[in-house]
Amino acid sequence: MAQRRHLLLIAAATLAGALSLAPAVPARSPELSRVDPLTGPRSRLERDWVGQGPLPANTEILVMAGHADSQGIAGAGTAGEAVDLRGAAPMQAGIRDELHWNLLTAQAVVALGRRRGLAIRFYDPPVRTIADADDPRTNWSVGKAHAGRGGYALEIHYDAYGPDGVGSGLIPPLHRPPSQLDESLAAAFGDYPLNFRGGLGAPRRGIAILEIGKLEGSLESALRDPQRRQPTIEAIALRVVEALERGLDRERRSAPVAAAAQAPLSPPPDGERSAR
Repeated sequence: MAQRRHLLLIAAATLAGALSLAPAVPARSPELSRVDPLTGPRSRLERDWVGQGPLPANTEILVMAGHADSQGIAGAGTAGEAVDLRGAAPMQAGIRDELHWNLLTAQAVVALGRRRGLAIRFYDPPVRTIADADDPRTNWSVGKAHAGRGGYALEIHYDAYGPDGVGSGLIPPLHRPPSQLDESLAAAFGDYPLNFRGGLGAPRRGIAILEIGKLEGSLESALRDPQRRQPTIEAIALRVVEALERGLDRERRSAPVAAAAQAPLSPPPDGERSAR
């Protein structure tokens, strides 16, 4: 009996040592499992990646608004809980509410990032409906070219409401191993699996998708409230920009920051065209 116990202890120690040497996927922290007070529920999907690849501190970041080129066709984005379930009027005629908020948020991220010294710019397609996914004017085409040149392409989205949506989080690009910039955005918003829904069109082209939050509840109410709208968008933009700065490790490696079946009512955030 003593000999058997001795062997079991040796086996346990060996297993522990092997596990300590194995590459680990970070466990989801309690913070990432809770509902965020600003952006609502975070993705609870199983994480299967870790971002370790460093990017140069001067990496150019291209920010785009999801669904900016797919209005009126498959993948136009969610109309949001207020419009679909509560009868509210769309925020802007001719486009889905998600695109309205995607545009405002993406523009706020770029404006703040530029003030803080990031190499960051915004791309907006010249028209709102482009049927050909490979048209050179689409988010997908412009983002793919930017990522191919070594830049970081990021598409801003708000997720579908209710059970169709997952919650906030980053879907990393698939053209290279996840980077420290991906890791930093995931730490700020949550994370999705690498091959979410079999690999979405944008990540397959090297474009990260950042789901800000489900377009419902307190988040949507704050966005729709004229008194709270701007502070809400600015708070979200600040969280994104600070995550970008941490991911690029600007404090240690860069120049000083510059001064100052049948589609449901709310389709899933990334259907055939929605990663655009």
